[in-house]
Amino acid sequence: MTLPTHAFRSWLFVPGDDANKLCKALASDADVVIFDLEDAVAPDRKDMARSLTSANLRKPARPARYVRVNALSTGRTAGDVAETLAAQPNGYVLPKCEGPQDIDALATMIRSHDPEHLPGILAICTETVRGVRNLMRLDWSHPMLVGLTWGGEDLQADLGARANRGPDGQYLPPFALARDLTLYAARDAGVLAIDAVYTNFRDEAGLAHEVQAAKQVGFDGKLAIHPAQIDGIGASFAPDQADIVWATKVVTLLETDHRGVAQLEGQMLDQPHLKLAKKILGDA
Repeated sequence: MTLPTHAFRSWLFVPGDDANKLCKALASDADVVIFDLEDAVAPDRKDMARSLTSANLRKPARPARYVRVNALSTGRTAGDVAETLAAQPNGYVLPKCEGPQDIDALATMIRSHDPEHLPGILAICTETVRGVRNLMRLDWSHPMLVGLTWGGEDLQADLGARANRGPDGQYLPPFALARDLTLYAARDAGVLAIDAVYTNFRDEAGLAHEVQAAKQVGFDGKLAIHPAQIDGIGASFAPDQADIVWATKVVTLLETDHRGVAQLEGQMLDQPHLKLAKKILGDA
């Protein structure tokens, strides 16, 4: 897997036109702060958001800094890149992405301004029906792609669905499918798989449940919409001590047993277990 050099468990969206929220986000414990020029900004404030985002990108801060540009269909993407690239963000978030051709379109815009500084791209790949259908039809790999992520709100509108979650709070089948396909496509492309936002930022128990479920199936991190969600996301995605102990034993057993198989507490171990164990230790 091609990993970015920065930490990547928690990704916090912040409106690019709100100076106060930008300062708070950059001072937070988020691994990545996403300066949002798209959905969080009203149409008449988008030019101002570009300027404010560019200025704040230049401030020293611990989190990695990404910029969510406006969708390619809006005609604003190139301007978003042109005004922010000189501040050298760590990456860009591409909304409404429908395939590798869209990733390459953004990459071309970036390279046209600065072929030396090549930030990563996190693509939101499920906001349209076409994007979801292309997840298993196309190879999404790209040299500037660092991850794929997904969301249910725009997809809900594109489907004409009345809701994306059921009464129990779980995603309804079309949206659970979009989540799962994102994970498959990310793994196939060798990039990060980042889970969607949990929109009820006051529901700590619901967030914890969703983060644990995402971790169990293989996601690497999660988007956030409020600083209050950061600690829960970071703690849940961090390997716990039991995981680390298990992984250490697996690596020791399989790398010293030249048959390629071993036993641990009644469980047969082979190369897939070794691969998982090394990932756990790498995350730790």
